[in-house]
Amino acid sequence: MRAVIYARYSTDLQSSSSIDDQVRLCRERIERDGHELVQVYADRAISGATLLRPGIQALINDAGRAALDLVYAEALDRISRDQEDAAGFFKRMQFADVRIMTLAEGEISELHVCLKGTMNALFLKDLAQKTRRGLQGRVLQGLSGGGLCYGYDVIPGETGVRRINESEAKVVRAIFRDYAAGLSPRAIARKLNDKRAPGPSGRPWRDTAIRGHFTRGTGVLNNELYVGRLVWNRLTYLKDPASGLRRSRLNPQDRWIIQEVPTLRIVDDTSWEAVKARQGTIRKSDRVANARATRFWERRRSRHLLSGLVYCQDCGSRYASIGRDYLACSAARGSGTCSNRQSIRRVAIEGLIINGLRQRLMAPELVEEFVRAVQQETNLQRRAP
Repeated sequence: MRAVIYARYSTDLQSSSSIDDQVRLCRERIERDGHELVQVYADRAISGATLLRPGIQALINDAGRAALDLVYAEALDRISRDQEDAAGFFKRMQFADVRIMTLAEGEISELHVCLKGTMNALFLKDLAQKTRRGLQGRVLQGLSGGGLCYGYDVIPGETGVRRINESEAKVVRAIFRDYAAGLSPRAIARKLNDKRAPGPSGRPWRDTAIRGHFTRGTGVLNNELYVGRLVWNRLTYLKDPASGLRRSRLNPQDRWIIQEVPTLRIVDDTSWEAVKARQGTIRKSDRVANARATRFWERRRSRHLLSGLVYCQDCGSRYASIGRDYLACSAARGSGTCSNRQSIRRVAIEGLIINGLRQRLMAPELVEEFVRAVQQETNLQRRAP
Protein backbone atom coordinates (compact mmCIF):
# COMPACT_ATOMS: atom_id res chain seq x y z
CA MET A 1 0.00 0.00 0.00
CA ARG A 2 1.09 3.60 -0.62
CA ALA A 3 2.18 5.17 2.64
CA VAL A 4 3.15 8.75 3.53
CA ILE A 5 4.74 10.25 6.62
CA TYR A 6 3.66 13.41 8.42
CA ALA A 7 6.06 15.08 10.90
CA ARG A 8 5.89 18.34 12.82
CA TYR A 9 7.57 20.28 15.59
CA SER A 10 6.07 23.32 17.24
CA THR A 11 8.48 26.20 17.80
CA ASP A 12 11.83 27.65 16.81
CA LEU A 13 13.02 26.72 20.31
CA GLN A 14 12.80 23.04 19.42
CA SER A 15 15.41 21.28 17.33
CA SER A 16 14.74 20.86 13.63
CA SER A 17 16.30 17.40 14.00
CA SER A 18 13.00 16.39 15.60
CA ILE A 19 11.58 16.15 12.08
CA ASP A 20 14.38 13.82 11.00
CA ASP A 21 13.87 11.64 14.07
CA GLN A 22 10.11 11.35 13.47
CA VAL A 23 10.63 10.51 9.79
CA ARG A 24 13.30 7.92 10.60
CA LEU A 25 11.09 6.09 13.11
CA CYS A 26 8.07 6.17 10.80
CA ARG A 27 10.16 4.98 7.87
CA GLU A 28 11.37 1.97 9.88
CA ARG A 29 7.78 1.13 10.82
CA ILE A 30 6.61 1.38 7.20
CA GLU A 31 9.36 -0.99 6.11
CA ARG A 32 8.41 -3.51 8.80
CA ASP A 33 4.76 -3.28 7.76
CA GLY A 34 5.74 -3.91 4.14
CA HIS A 35 4.32 -0.73 2.60
CA GLU A 36 5.73 1.63 -0.04
CA LEU A 37 6.78 5.12 1.14
CA VAL A 38 5.70 7.62 -1.52
CA GLN A 39 5.92 11.02 0.21
CA VAL A 40 7.03 12.83 3.36
CA TYR A 41 5.13 15.91 4.58
CA ALA A 42 6.54 18.17 7.29
CA ASP A 43 5.76 21.42 9.08
CA ARG A 44 8.60 23.11 10.92
CA ALA A 45 8.10 25.48 13.86
CA ILE A 46 4.32 25.57 13.46
CA SER A 47 1.84 25.04 16.29
CA GLY A 48 -0.41 22.00 16.28
CA ALA A 49 -3.33 24.17 17.39
CA THR A 50 -4.30 24.86 13.77
CA LEU A 51 -4.53 22.95 10.50
CA LEU A 52 -3.47 26.02 8.53
CA ARG A 53 -0.04 24.50 7.84
CA PRO A 54 1.38 23.97 4.36
CA GLY A 55 2.52 20.41 5.00
CA ILE A 56 -0.74 19.10 6.40
CA GLN A 57 -2.73 20.96 3.74
CA ALA A 58 -0.66 19.33 0.98
CA LEU A 59 -1.31 15.94 2.59
CA ILE A 60 -5.07 16.59 2.69
CA ASN A 61 -5.07 17.68 -0.95
CA ASP A 62 -3.14 14.57 -2.06
CA ALA A 63 -5.49 12.33 -0.09
CA GLY A 64 -8.39 13.92 -1.95
CA ARG A 65 -6.67 13.00 -5.22
CA ALA A 66 -6.44 9.34 -4.13
CA ALA A 67 -2.63 9.57 -4.12
CA LEU A 68 -2.11 7.62 -0.87
CA ASP A 69 -3.55 4.83 1.28
CA LEU A 70 -1.89 5.25 4.68
CA VAL A 71 -0.67 8.17 6.82
CA TYR A 72 2.04 7.46 9.39
CA ALA A 73 2.91 9.87 12.21
CA GLU A 74 4.74 9.62 15.51
CA ALA A 75 1.57 10.41 17.47
CA LEU A 76 -1.85 11.93 16.96
CA ASP A 77 -0.70 15.23 18.53
CA ARG A 78 1.79 15.63 15.65
CA ILE A 79 -1.21 15.89 13.33
CA SER A 80 -3.20 18.22 15.58
CA ARG A 81 -3.67 19.17 19.22
CA ASP A 82 -7.06 20.76 18.51
CA GLN A 83 -10.13 18.54 19.02
CA GLU A 84 -12.09 19.97 16.11
CA ASP A 85 -9.14 19.84 13.72
CA ALA A 86 -8.19 16.28 14.72
CA ALA A 87 -11.77 15.12 14.15
CA GLY A 88 -11.96 17.00 10.85
CA PHE A 89 -8.72 15.47 9.60
CA PHE A 90 -9.92 12.02 10.60
CA LYS A 91 -13.21 12.51 8.72
CA ARG A 92 -11.40 13.69 5.60
CA MET A 93 -9.10 10.68 5.64
CA GLN A 94 -12.06 8.36 6.14
CA PHE A 95 -13.83 9.90 3.17
CA ALA A 96 -10.69 9.45 1.05
CA ASP A 97 -10.37 5.83 2.30
CA VAL A 98 -7.02 6.61 3.94
CA ARG A 99 -6.03 4.95 7.23
CA ILE A 100 -4.07 6.81 9.92
CA MET A 101 -1.31 4.95 11.77
CA THR A 102 0.74 6.39 14.64
CA LEU A 103 3.70 4.87 16.47
CA ALA A 104 2.21 5.82 19.84
CA GLU A 105 -1.45 4.80 19.43
CA GLY A 106 -1.49 2.36 16.53
CA GLU A 107 -4.30 2.65 13.98
CA ILE A 108 -6.42 5.71 14.78
CA SER A 109 -10.14 5.19 15.34
CA GLU A 110 -13.04 7.38 16.50
CA LEU A 111 -12.16 6.48 20.09
CA HIS A 112 -8.59 7.76 19.72
CA VAL A 113 -9.82 11.01 18.16
CA CYS A 114 -12.26 11.55 21.01
CA LEU A 115 -10.00 10.67 23.96
CA LYS A 116 -6.65 11.84 22.64
CA GLY A 117 -8.21 14.97 21.18
CA THR A 118 -9.58 15.86 24.62
CA MET A 119 -6.22 15.13 26.28
CA ASN A 120 -4.33 17.23 23.74
CA ALA A 121 -6.76 20.14 24.14
CA LEU A 122 -6.34 19.97 27.93
CA PHE A 123 -2.57 19.86 27.46
CA LEU A 124 -2.66 23.10 25.44
CA LYS A 125 -4.85 24.80 28.04
CA ASP A 126 -2.63 23.66 30.92
CA LEU A 127 0.49 24.74 29.04
CA ALA A 128 -1.00 28.18 28.41
CA GLN A 129 -1.87 28.61 32.10
CA LYS A 130 1.59 27.59 33.25
CA THR A 131 3.21 29.87 30.69
CA ARG A 132 1.11 32.83 31.86
CA ARG A 133 1.97 32.06 35.48
CA GLY A 134 5.68 32.10 34.68
CA LEU A 135 5.40 35.32 32.67
CA GLN A 136 3.45 37.02 35.45
CA GLY A 137 6.21 36.14 37.91
CA ARG A 138 8.78 37.71 35.61
CA VAL A 139 6.72 40.88 35.18
CA LEU A 140 6.35 41.29 38.95
CA GLN A 141 10.16 41.34 39.06
CA GLY A 142 10.20 44.14 36.47
CA LEU A 143 11.37 41.81 33.70
CA SER A 144 9.96 41.42 30.19
CA GLY A 145 6.76 39.42 29.85
CA GLY A 146 7.48 38.70 26.19
CA GLY A 147 8.32 40.75 23.13
CA LEU A 148 10.71 43.67 22.74
CA CYS A 149 9.44 47.14 22.00
CA TYR A 150 11.29 49.91 20.19
CA GLY A 151 13.79 51.75 22.36
CA TYR A 152 15.21 48.76 24.21
CA ASP A 153 17.68 45.91 23.78
CA VAL A 154 17.81 42.54 25.48
CA ILE A 155 20.84 41.69 27.56
CA PRO A 156 22.33 38.43 26.26
CA GLY A 157 22.24 35.60 28.78
CA GLU A 158 19.84 37.38 31.16
CA THR A 159 16.28 36.23 30.51
CA GLY A 160 13.76 39.07 30.45
CA VAL A 161 16.31 41.78 31.25
CA ARG A 162 16.23 44.86 29.03
CA ARG A 163 18.28 48.00 28.72
CA ILE A 164 17.68 51.30 26.96
CA ASN A 165 18.95 51.61 23.40
CA GLU A 166 20.16 55.21 23.45
CA SER A 167 19.95 55.85 19.69
CA GLU A 168 16.36 54.58 19.56
CA ALA A 169 15.51 56.41 22.77
CA LYS A 170 16.44 59.72 21.08
CA VAL A 171 13.94 58.92 18.32
CA VAL A 172 11.24 58.15 20.89
CA ARG A 173 11.83 61.50 22.64
CA ALA A 174 11.73 63.30 19.27
CA ILE A 175 8.39 61.67 18.47
CA PHE A 176 6.91 62.87 21.77
CA ARG A 177 8.26 66.40 21.25
CA ASP A 178 6.97 66.65 17.68
CA TYR A 179 3.52 65.31 18.56
CA ALA A 180 3.20 67.64 21.54
CA ALA A 181 4.21 70.49 19.20
CA GLY A 182 1.28 69.72 16.89
CA LEU A 183 2.68 67.39 14.21
CA SER A 184 0.49 64.51 13.13
CA PRO A 185 1.72 60.89 13.35
CA ARG A 186 1.82 60.79 9.54
CA ALA A 187 3.99 63.94 9.39
CA ILE A 188 6.29 62.55 12.08
CA ALA A 189 6.66 59.26 10.19
CA ARG A 190 7.62 61.08 7.01
CA LYS A 191 10.07 63.28 8.90
CA LEU A 192 11.79 60.25 10.42
CA ASN A 193 11.92 58.45 7.08
CA ASP A 194 13.41 61.54 5.42
CA LYS A 195 16.16 61.37 8.03
CA ARG A 196 16.50 57.62 7.35
CA ALA A 197 15.86 56.80 11.00
CA PRO A 198 15.11 53.04 11.11
CA GLY A 199 11.79 52.16 12.68
CA PRO A 200 10.76 49.07 14.66
CA SER A 201 12.53 45.95 13.34
CA GLY A 202 14.52 48.19 11.02
CA ARG A 203 11.52 48.94 8.78
CA PRO A 204 10.44 52.42 7.65
CA TRP A 205 8.22 54.35 10.03
CA ARG A 206 4.45 54.22 9.54
CA ASP A 207 1.93 56.56 11.13
CA THR A 208 0.15 53.59 12.72
CA ALA A 209 3.31 52.56 14.58
CA ILE A 210 3.38 56.01 16.16
CA ARG A 211 -0.35 56.54 16.70
CA GLY A 212 -1.25 53.02 17.83
CA HIS A 213 -4.46 52.52 19.77
CA PHE A 214 -5.15 54.82 22.71
CA THR A 215 -7.28 52.38 24.75
CA ARG A 216 -5.21 49.30 24.05
CA GLY A 217 -1.94 51.06 24.87
CA THR A 218 -0.26 50.24 21.56
CA GLY A 219 1.96 52.52 19.48
CA VAL A 220 4.87 54.67 20.56
CA LEU A 221 2.68 57.44 21.97
CA ASN A 222 0.80 55.06 24.30
CA ASN A 223 3.61 52.83 25.55
CA GLU A 224 3.80 53.38 29.31
CA LEU A 225 7.15 51.63 29.52
CA TYR A 226 8.64 54.86 28.18
CA VAL A 227 7.74 56.50 31.51
CA GLY A 228 9.04 53.56 33.55
CA ARG A 229 5.74 51.72 34.00
CA LEU A 230 5.40 48.12 32.81
CA VAL A 231 1.80 47.15 32.02
CA TRP A 232 1.14 43.46 31.35
CA ASN A 233 -2.03 41.46 30.62
CA ARG A 234 -3.78 44.45 29.09
CA LEU A 235 -4.79 42.28 26.12
CA THR A 236 -5.83 38.68 25.63
CA TYR A 237 -4.99 37.01 22.31
CA LEU A 238 -7.36 34.41 20.91
CA LYS A 239 -7.02 32.39 17.73
CA ASP A 240 -9.82 32.91 15.23
CA PRO A 241 -10.98 29.37 14.34
CA ALA A 242 -12.02 30.50 10.85
CA SER A 243 -8.77 32.16 9.78
CA GLY A 244 -6.22 30.79 12.25
CA LEU A 245 -5.08 34.38 12.96
CA ARG A 246 -4.65 35.74 16.48
CA ARG A 247 -7.10 38.45 17.54
CA SER A 248 -6.66 40.70 20.58
CA ARG A 249 -9.30 41.61 23.14
CA LEU A 250 -8.99 44.24 25.85
CA ASN A 251 -9.02 42.82 29.39
CA PRO A 252 -10.82 44.55 32.29
CA GLN A 253 -8.45 46.99 33.98
CA ASP A 254 -8.52 45.08 37.28
CA ARG A 255 -6.73 42.19 35.52
CA TRP A 256 -3.80 44.34 34.38
CA ILE A 257 -0.45 43.80 36.07
CA ILE A 258 1.40 47.10 36.58
CA GLN A 259 5.00 47.27 37.78
CA GLU A 260 7.18 50.34 38.17
CA VAL A 261 10.55 50.04 36.36
CA PRO A 262 12.20 53.47 36.68
CA THR A 263 15.48 52.24 35.16
CA LEU A 264 13.68 51.85 31.80
CA ARG A 265 12.25 55.38 31.66
CA ILE A 266 12.93 57.19 28.38
CA VAL A 267 10.39 60.04 28.39
CA ASP A 268 9.93 62.63 31.16
CA ASP A 269 6.55 63.30 32.76
CA THR A 270 6.20 66.70 31.09
CA SER A 271 6.44 65.23 27.58
CA TRP A 272 4.14 62.34 28.46
CA GLU A 273 1.46 64.60 29.92
CA ALA A 274 1.68 66.96 26.95
CA VAL A 275 1.01 64.06 24.57
CA LYS A 276 -1.86 62.74 26.71
CA ALA A 277 -3.38 66.24 26.85
CA ARG A 278 -3.33 66.57 23.06
CA GLN A 279 -4.74 63.06 22.60
CA GLY A 280 -7.50 63.91 25.07
CA THR A 281 -8.36 67.10 23.21
CA ILE A 282 -8.60 65.21 19.92
CA ARG A 283 -10.77 62.47 21.45
CA LYS A 284 -13.15 65.08 22.86
CA SER A 285 -13.45 67.00 19.60
CA ASP A 286 -16.87 66.92 17.93
CA ARG A 287 -15.58 65.03 14.90
CA VAL A 288 -14.00 62.21 16.90
CA ALA A 289 -16.74 62.13 19.55
CA ASN A 290 -19.43 61.77 16.90
CA ALA A 291 -17.47 59.04 15.13
CA ARG A 292 -16.98 57.12 18.37
CA ALA A 293 -20.67 57.46 19.19
CA THR A 294 -21.48 55.42 16.09
CA ARG A 295 -19.27 52.56 17.43
CA PHE A 296 -17.80 52.22 13.93
CA TRP A 297 -15.30 49.57 15.08
CA GLU A 298 -18.17 47.10 15.50
CA ARG A 299 -18.88 47.22 11.77
CA ARG A 300 -16.34 45.05 10.01
CA ARG A 301 -14.95 46.56 6.84
CA SER A 302 -16.20 44.51 3.95
CA ARG A 303 -13.64 42.61 1.92
CA HIS A 304 -13.60 43.33 -1.77
CA LEU A 305 -12.56 41.21 -4.73
CA LEU A 306 -8.92 42.33 -4.62
CA SER A 307 -8.48 43.05 -0.88
CA GLY A 308 -4.83 42.49 0.04
CA LEU A 309 -3.92 41.45 -3.52
CA VAL A 310 -2.95 44.78 -5.14
CA TYR A 311 0.67 45.93 -4.84
CA CYS A 312 2.52 49.09 -5.80
CA GLN A 313 4.69 48.72 -8.90
CA ASP A 314 7.23 51.23 -7.57
CA CYS A 315 7.89 49.94 -4.03
CA GLY A 316 6.02 46.66 -3.67
CA SER A 317 3.82 47.81 -0.77
CA ARG A 318 0.16 46.85 -0.65
CA TYR A 319 -2.51 49.17 -1.97
CA ALA A 320 -4.95 50.23 0.76
CA SER A 321 -8.39 51.77 0.76
CA ILE A 322 -8.38 55.55 0.39
CA GLY A 323 -11.88 56.65 1.21
CA ARG A 324 -14.68 54.39 0.09
CA ASP A 325 -14.01 53.91 -3.61
CA TYR A 326 -10.26 54.33 -4.20
CA LEU A 327 -7.05 52.35 -3.68
CA ALA A 328 -3.55 53.82 -3.32
CA CYS A 329 -0.07 52.82 -2.20
CA SER A 330 -0.07 52.50 1.59
CA ALA A 331 3.64 53.41 1.84
CA ALA A 332 3.16 56.62 -0.14
CA ARG A 333 0.20 57.69 2.00
CA GLY A 334 1.31 56.42 5.39
CA SER A 335 5.06 56.92 5.57
CA GLY A 336 6.12 58.89 2.51
CA THR A 337 8.69 56.27 1.50
CA CYS A 338 7.17 55.90 -1.97
CA SER A 339 6.59 58.65 -4.55
CA ASN A 340 3.63 56.90 -6.18
CA ARG A 341 0.68 58.92 -4.90
CA GLN A 342 -1.63 58.06 -7.77
CA SER A 343 -4.92 56.45 -6.71
CA ILE A 344 -7.24 54.28 -8.75
CA ARG A 345 -10.95 53.60 -8.49
CA ARG A 346 -11.69 50.18 -7.07
CA VAL A 347 -14.27 49.35 -9.75
CA ALA A 348 -11.81 50.33 -12.48
CA ILE A 349 -9.03 47.98 -11.38
CA GLU A 350 -11.50 45.16 -10.66
CA GLY A 351 -12.85 45.59 -14.19
CA LEU A 352 -9.35 45.42 -15.67
CA ILE A 353 -8.52 42.24 -13.75
CA ILE A 354 -11.80 40.49 -14.53
CA ASN A 355 -11.60 41.35 -18.24
CA GLY A 356 -8.00 40.18 -18.37
CA LEU A 357 -8.88 36.87 -16.72
CA ARG A 358 -11.86 36.42 -19.02
CA GLN A 359 -9.72 36.92 -22.12
CA ARG A 360 -6.74 34.85 -20.96
CA LEU A 361 -8.73 31.97 -19.51
CA MET A 362 -10.54 31.50 -22.83
CA ALA A 363 -7.26 30.54 -24.52
CA PRO A 364 -7.78 27.05 -26.03
CA GLU A 365 -4.95 25.38 -24.09
CA LEU A 366 -6.25 26.75 -20.78
CA VAL A 367 -9.83 25.69 -21.54
CA GLU A 368 -8.56 22.21 -22.34
CA GLU A 369 -6.68 22.03 -19.04
CA PHE A 370 -9.76 23.26 -17.15
CA VAL A 371 -12.00 20.62 -18.76
CA ARG A 372 -9.45 17.90 -17.98
CA ALA A 373 -9.27 18.96 -14.30
CA VAL A 374 -13.08 19.02 -13.99
CA GLN A 375 -13.38 15.57 -15.50
CA GLN A 376 -10.71 14.17 -13.21
CA GLU A 377 -12.36 15.62 -10.10
CA THR A 378 -15.80 14.39 -11.20
CA ASN A 379 -14.48 10.87 -11.67
CA LEU A 380 -12.87 10.94 -8.21
CA GLN A 381 -16.14 12.06 -6.63
CA ARG A 382 -18.06 9.28 -8.36
CA ARG A 383 -15.60 6.65 -7.10
CA ALA A 384 -15.74 7.97 -3.55
CA PRO A 385 -17.87 5.85 -1.14
